[in-house]
Amino acid sequence: MSVIEAFFLGLIQGLTEFLPVSSSGHLTIFGYLFGLSGEENLTFTVLLHIATVCSTLLVLWKEIVWIFKDIFSKQSWQTYGRLNEGTKFAVNILISMIPIAIVGFFFKDQVEAIFGSGLLIVGIMLFVTALLLAFSYFYKPQPKEQISGWHAFIIGIAQAIAVLPGLSRSGATIATGLLLGNKKEKLAQFSFLMVILPILGEALLDIKKIWETGFATAMNNISTISAIVGFLTAFVTGCLACKLMINIVKKGKLIYFSIYCCCAAIAAIILHVVL
Repeated sequence: MSVIEAFFLGLIQGLTEFLPVSSSGHLTIFGYLFGLSGEENLTFTVLLHIATVCSTLLVLWKEIVWIFKDIFSKQSWQTYGRLNEGTKFAVNILISMIPIAIVGFFFKDQVEAIFGSGLLIVGIMLFVTALLLAFSYFYKPQPKEQISGWHAFIIGIAQAIAVLPGLSRSGATIATGLLLGNKKEKLAQFSFLMVILPILGEALLDIKKIWETGFATAMNNISTISAIVGFLTAFVTGCLACKLMINIVKKGKLIYFSIYCCCAAIAAIILHVVL
């Protein structure tokens, strides 16, 4: 992998991890264009995902500090209905992770088989992403004051389904939250914070797999410079995209991403036919 390829893949990951256009779908498309192997993709993808987690921690550090302050305050843990705001937010994040944990523990092999099915599934799922974003733009339910535990679980189901390549995680979770009537102000932060532990957990499992197959072998085609360039590019662009996406959700301008996902879906299907 050249430094230029690492830069572009880092740029794609950093932007698409937060923007509702599917990072996995775009990495699959560009992986085909760059001719990267599956193992090389896995190793580099893990590195890029860790970079975007670092972006989330930096951009949302105030929200993270607020959550921990509330958790460790004297009035934090009572009954669920009487939890302070930060503690309830944290509990809802844990609730949202239940579906993805079930998928990770019991259906990981099936999901990996789907991930290996190529550009056609990416194109189809990008169309699904476009439909979700369009529905959330035009449908205006009665707004809810807070994200409830039940809504957190439903958003978590959307996150679990979004392991499919081409189905945007941020697009699926944010669109689902909007369709449920949750307020835009907290929804983007909730969507980005709820994915931190699942991404780190998945990264640890992938690192274990890479270690078993041989780290030197997995990194054979990735130079240290390429790895650093990819990580830093994903981190910097991830910070910018995270801030941008929070503002976009507040303004409710997701319809433009729906149009983009339709175009990307068509491109993926054309590449599937041509390649």
